[in-house]
Amino acid sequence: MKFADPTNDIAFKKIFGNENKTEILISFLNAILDFEGNDRIKSISIANPYQVPKIEDLKNTILDIKATDNNNNSFIVEMQVEKDRDFAKRSLYYTSKAYVSQIDKAQNYRLLQKVYFIGILNFSIFQNSDYISRHLILDTKTLKQEVGDFDFTFIELSKFNKDISNINTIADKWIYFIKNASSFELIPDQFQDTKEFLEAFDIAHRYTWTKEEDDLYEYISMNEGIKENSIITAREEGKEEGLAIGKLEGKLEGEKQAKIEMAKNSLAIGLDIETVAKLTGLSESKIKEIIF
Repeated sequence: MKFADPTNDIAFKKIFGNENKTEILISFLNAILDFEGNDRIKSISIANPYQVPKIEDLKNTILDIKATDNNNNSFIVEMQVEKDRDFAKRSLYYTSKAYVSQIDKAQNYRLLQKVYFIGILNFSIFQNSDYISRHLILDTKTLKQEVGDFDFTFIELSKFNKDISNINTIADKWIYFIKNASSFELIPDQFQDTKEFLEAFDIAHRYTWTKEEDDLYEYISMNEGIKENSIITAREEGKEEGLAIGKLEGKLEGEKQAKIEMAKNSLAIGLDIETVAKLTGLSESKIKEIIF
């Protein structure tokens, strides 16, 4: 059995949000944020440890990771597969909320601690060619970071094209793991000498997962594929029509077919008719037509 795809929300949270394996998250954060010496994270507490959500609750669930280190700095780590043109703004919103929630209105502002946001994206949002970019609040003349409580790091997986023989840093190994782990059936030699990577691969091996976790993983993978196919179908059918109304009809038909495909696949993994109706927006009678 191959390893799970870490870009899948459930797999990512299960690997990096595991409160019993915090050394994985510590290694990832220290490497990505380039923490050295006294800055290195020694211990971390995960504020929202991994739990298996219900499928019907997924639409309202954000599977990010929130943690606090031994210096009381806060970290938000989010995996984003579906392209979101407002992701940068959303990261500002989440970071701001995490920052202000540290104190009550009557408390001293000096108690506020730094918040780091790490966004891992399966698409590109910036024009530069770097696959890791770090964004700080700097003085435009001196380039000093005198307002230093917000720190944003974005990892754009689409820009990371290193071959496994050319990855040397721990940061590159983590990025390679996130992007490519699902393509391996055995742990590559380059990862064999580090405990944290061995543990990450072990968690990604789905033979240890519960049926609920496995079903949820398959559902999310299927759903991402359907969304992508729906966009392609709508675009193609819209082009064939040639007129604005034709484009709209093509898009709607594509969305309808996507819902039907989602229903079929959801039924195939054992979901009941009522749950499938809630997830797809189709009527129970329509779903019964699909079955029979």
